[in-house]
Amino acid sequence: MFRSFAIAVSLLAVPVYADTVDIDTYRGPQTVEKTPDTVAVFDMAALDSLDALGVEVDATIANVYLDYLEDMAEGKPRLGSLFEPDFEALNALQPDLIIAGGRSSEAVPDLARMAPTIDMTIWEDTIGQGLDRLEALGAIFDKEAEAVRLRADFEAKAETVRALGAQQGRTLILMTHGPIVSAYGKAGRFGWLHTAFDLQEAVADVEQTTHGEAISFEFIREVDPDLILVIDRAAAIGEAAGARATMDNALVAQTKAWQDDKVVFLDSGPIYIAAGGIQSLNATLDQLLAAFSGQ
Repeated sequence: MFRSFAIAVSLLAVPVYADTVDIDTYRGPQTVEKTPDTVAVFDMAALDSLDALGVEVDATIANVYLDYLEDMAEGKPRLGSLFEPDFEALNALQPDLIIAGGRSSEAVPDLARMAPTIDMTIWEDTIGQGLDRLEALGAIFDKEAEAVRLRADFEAKAETVRALGAQQGRTLILMTHGPIVSAYGKAGRFGWLHTAFDLQEAVADVEQTTHGEAISFEFIREVDPDLILVIDRAAAIGEAAGARATMDNALVAQTKAWQDDKVVFLDSGPIYIAAGGIQSLNATLDQLLAAFSGQ
């Protein structure tokens, strides 16, 4: 009897190891614990995709910027900003996993000293990396089937948009911030709209910088695009929207795009704040589909 009791005690003493999964991150392959209990998120694209997967998180940043993610964050501890994490609040939370990326990528080494941290930055390939991140998050949180379904639905819709995009003619992508207007080419920050949806560039030699090449309204008139896609940075970061007023002027009005009602004001928050999140990608797809099909 004593021997049986000793065996039972020894079995109880054997450590229980959590299941792990190997995923690809922005910094390379990484092994993480599956279905972590307490999760902190410092990346809005990741929060977007986690919401779509039906995964609850335990804490995130003070301002998530996006209305559709407010329910996800409501009532949860707030951990500073994307650029300045609140390490005291993070220490009080004691997370099992921290998900960072994008604007919080530089904080990853410091975050990793607090808890296991993955960098889910989406940068060079918004759609490809975005879908890869969705797959990785599905694997971590035992939501593989949901990730597969979301990816398949997106790719089917993207095929339709791509076929229509090839018919739209010369396209100019602009970002406004108040009266300031910048242009983006195929290799720029929003160039994935060109490559993914077969949109022809209206001008090929746009300076490729994060914030685009500052341009004039005379430039827009001279380029005379068939289609203009507009992203309002001010609206995306919570300031007063002003892109429509900025674009409504005599010079832009002379372009073919304006005259044919082919100036599309994209929902700026998702594409600027959570680019690559599956809901963000779908929001942009839906707008393009509506514009290209004349809805």
